[in-house]
Amino acid sequence: MALPDGSYERLRAADCADEVAYVRACLRLYFAGAGAAAGDVSMPGLGGANVADIARLNKVATFVLKALSRAPANERPPELFHWLDTYRRRTVSMNASCIMDSMAIHDVLRESRIDFVFLKGPFQQQLLYDDHFMKPSGDVDILVSPVGYFKARDALRSIGYEVAGKSRSVWWVRFLGEQHMTRGDGPRPSTVDLHYRLQQPGSPSPRDADGFLRRKRQVEIAGATVPFTSAADTLLLSCISLAKALFNREPCAGYVCDVRASASRLDEADQQLVLDAAVAQGLDDTLLLGVRAADVLLGGAGTLLSERATRILSRIGNEDLLNMVMAPWLSSLRWPQRRTVLWELCGRAPVRYLAEAGWAASADISRRIFERPGNR
Repeated sequence: MALPDGSYERLRAADCADEVAYVRACLRLYFAGAGAAAGDVSMPGLGGANVADIARLNKVATFVLKALSRAPANERPPELFHWLDTYRRRTVSMNASCIMDSMAIHDVLRESRIDFVFLKGPFQQQLLYDDHFMKPSGDVDILVSPVGYFKARDALRSIGYEVAGKSRSVWWVRFLGEQHMTRGDGPRPSTVDLHYRLQQPGSPSPRDADGFLRRKRQVEIAGATVPFTSAADTLLLSCISLAKALFNREPCAGYVCDVRASASRLDEADQQLVLDAAVAQGLDDTLLLGVRAADVLLGGAGTLLSERATRILSRIGNEDLLNMVMAPWLSSLRWPQRRTVLWELCGRAPVRYLAEAGWAASADISRRIFERPGNR
């Protein structure tokens, strides 16, 4: 289920290996910190439009902008830098609206005494990067328990949200465990992704999704206190999102950046605690896949998680994994079979693998039946 973006065809037709390497260099510069030497981020002969497409599709344009802002002025490609600055301004506008929508959603769910937690979005960006506006967030993602799902949906309806037609099907409600709810059709419509599950079929799901509610923390946003995922669960959710994107063959360097930003805040004792929590959730290999992808894209080794992560998808070379993350449109990319990835993420445990594979097969059949245009 690749992203339906015309940029794919343009990038596929071009030899954009140098542009991918340039975006990667900018990301490494960003994570090296403000005190690091800028290094060489000049781009003679590179296609600025292709660089912009790669950054946009991976949701890392603001990372690139901040990295280039530390480079000498004569090494900043003027047209690209202007495009990145415009992208950043649009992200600020989008995320500011998302924050306002989130506060309205918080108020109605709290008044209805519904247990919930915010996922991802501008709140996570502030926690990881001290900046609400690193990546565009068009939707508000919230998690509730299965028993509170319909009550939460009714509460959202009370402030004008309605279930989007495409997410009414059995596939969305039963197998994805979420629905899109939208409000308004004017210049600034609002969308909520209401979840009671935390992974799509085809990748291992958490054994205890309600645990993300029990472990939530309270964070202060715009003078109010809102529930958000714990530090460990924020890292796990970024790895879940990465696994989902790889399954769908979508560019996902933005999720890899979140993995690195989350993991870099953990000392060795905290990393062991996160690994233990991931084992309990059946997500240890999903966690390690995210860590390996972060090490390949951004560099890094020697930590407890990095040492464990080298075994994940070890038959896939670093160059292929890098392209799977950043440039999945490449026709030369040797993609592993989805069942091979699922086998690895299930810890090569036959019973777990058969259960997850059966769930994925059932979901695929449901999608073929209920996602036909005539059934929407």
